[in-house]
Amino acid sequence: MTSAADHDGLVLLRQSIAASQPFIPSASADASAPEVPLAQATHLRFPEHTAAVTVPIDSATRFVSNDKSVDLRSIYFAWLNREVAIPEYNASATKLNDELGAKGKVQNLGFIERLDLITWLEGASEESEYIKPLAGDKDGSAAGAATAAKAGAVSSAAQARSGRGTMDPRLASIYNGERKMGDRNTILRGIKPTDFSHVRKLAAPFIQKKSQSSGNSISANPTLALNQKAPSRRPDPIILLSPSASSLLRLSNARSFLEDGKFGPPEAGDSTATMLHVQRTIKAIDPNRPLRFILVEGSEQFKPEYWNRVVAVFTTGQTWQFKNYKWSDANELFKHTLGIYVGWRGDVAPDNVQGWGHRVLSTGVDRWRGEGHDDSRFRDKEIVEQIWKSIEANMRSRGWRKDAAPASI
Repeated sequence: MTSAADHDGLVLLRQSIAASQPFIPSASADASAPEVPLAQATHLRFPEHTAAVTVPIDSATRFVSNDKSVDLRSIYFAWLNREVAIPEYNASATKLNDELGAKGKVQNLGFIERLDLITWLEGASEESEYIKPLAGDKDGSAAGAATAAKAGAVSSAAQARSGRGTMDPRLASIYNGERKMGDRNTILRGIKPTDFSHVRKLAAPFIQKKSQSSGNSISANPTLALNQKAPSRRPDPIILLSPSASSLLRLSNARSFLEDGKFGPPEAGDSTATMLHVQRTIKAIDPNRPLRFILVEGSEQFKPEYWNRVVAVFTTGQTWQFKNYKWSDANELFKHTLGIYVGWRGDVAPDNVQGWGHRVLSTGVDRWRGEGHDDSRFRDKEIVEQIWKSIEANMRSRGWRKDAAPASI
């Protein structure tokens, strides 16, 4: 029987990426149709899939942006442009929309939505707050991950057993006789439908008892009635870096500094990324799993609610950095979030930074002496721990919890 995941555009993309298999835009549903530019494509073909699936490129997916399903063309376009800067991504989308004309339109995804989508497609994350579960599956992300992992495993096993990229026909006939193991989604399904209606009668006393207990709890504490929604996934906190060329901390060297405690000059990384994420365990908030922090250098693609997730702003003291922020005045900005200045050890901080007072943490790293002088970088970890300690204190004071982010800052 064909499952919903077999023809789900998101799952098919994730499977193909995991197994390094191609997915080809074509102008026809024919399995032999040649590849065409995205502006001319009407279908997305997965030739290496078990059934050589072809999906209409304008079909809606389970990825939701602004309460609207994003079509497969926009998902595919976001994957193709996963490594380009935001301005280049927006320019490419505008150009493609001009070429498409009345045939359709590519939907621009916000930078956090795009990061979340790419992370999920690459298999680096097993959940996404923007992807609805498959029909009949309470955990669509887990199902997608299991399907993608299965596809990758089959592909690897076939290559390993046959010694080349395709399955030997004789081996294929042997493998077809293997017993197929079920997973958590199929193990309870037999060869015929099973009537579980009698379970309802058995469960009725327990449900009634639980309802009475819940009612008594709400009566004793009326505030519980105000929060009846199921807990949602905690959003990732955001750290804003300074886009100034004079900043010692940029996207190219921020990860090695904040995660590993090793400082290097920003130009050494030579990165074209517009965002990245780092992980850090904040014991006062969630001691059991690390938090994922999103790092960006600008707020141009921010939605209003993103500002509630900003936990720190790195600055060089130049006020033009805050021009497009929710709070363009630095004194007002640092009433709502933590400011961090990183300069050279021994140098005096700029007058602006000193004027902002205790709301901005002023630190200094040892001057860069070049490669091969790692023995002089032992103080970097001390500075990094000082920065994270300040971020942790700010997050606690703003209301970050293990299962939720603050409603406002």
